[in-house]
Amino acid sequence: VQGQGAGDPVAVLHRAADRLVAAGSARARTAMEMASGGTRVTIRGEGVYDFERRFGRLEVRLPQDPAGTSEHRPITELLAPGALFMKNRGAGVPDDKWVRVETASLSDGNLVTGGATDPFAAAEVLRGTRTATYVGRTEVGGAEVRHYRGTADLARAARGASEDNREALAAAADGFATAEVPFDAYVDDEGRVRKVRHRFSFVNGRDEGTVDVASTTLLYDFGAAVRVRLPDDADIYAGKIAAGPGGGTGGKN
Repeated sequence: VQGQGAGDPVAVLHRAADRLVAAGSARARTAMEMASGGTRVTIRGEGVYDFERRFGRLEVRLPQDPAGTSEHRPITELLAPGALFMKNRGAGVPDDKWVRVETASLSDGNLVTGGATDPFAAAEVLRGTRTATYVGRTEVGGAEVRHYRGTADLARAARGASEDNREALAAAADGFATAEVPFDAYVDDEGRVRKVRHRFSFVNGRDEGTVDVASTTLLYDFGAAVRVRLPDDADIYAGKIAAGPGGGTGGKN
């Protein structure tokens, strides 16, 4: 029926990640807004993602310094099953080296650390939807979509997630201040996520303050070509790195 929510909202959202796999790939834009102690910053990213192979590439731009006089180089991120690779990571990493992080080892499951939420992980969080309501029809990027608002449970999402994301989402369920994740999801008539906005909260261990994060993922141009070549072992930095762009800590090879 025109204007209706195309079925039970919870069931629609549980299936949304599978619809992305069926779509194959898409271009993505990301935005991560972080608020702590009265300070708010936004990290933006853009790239492509292959939902079948779980590979993607994003160019992530950090905000300017408070004075607005210096601009960071974009961080190139390669997303792969169980791993995140970052180049131009800074913090003493040589320019020609990549940093490799095991996503399951991160307390946020790489939902925040990379400064951009892995697009497929963002959709798989919706597998943990406990409650959801249909808000109405609207438009995202020129596409007619249905807007849903609800709450997902990360532990439940981990149990229903693909093998590649199961451990990472379980780590996030334990690592965040709460496993409950409020969200707004925009789903097209084919059941594909066009836009999803999650609100995470975690405790910053450095000053014991709570950091609120709003992570938005926008998907478009389904079927786009995705070419990702992972770094050779010789190109991976073997040392330790400092806190990541999204506030978490990275790892070492």
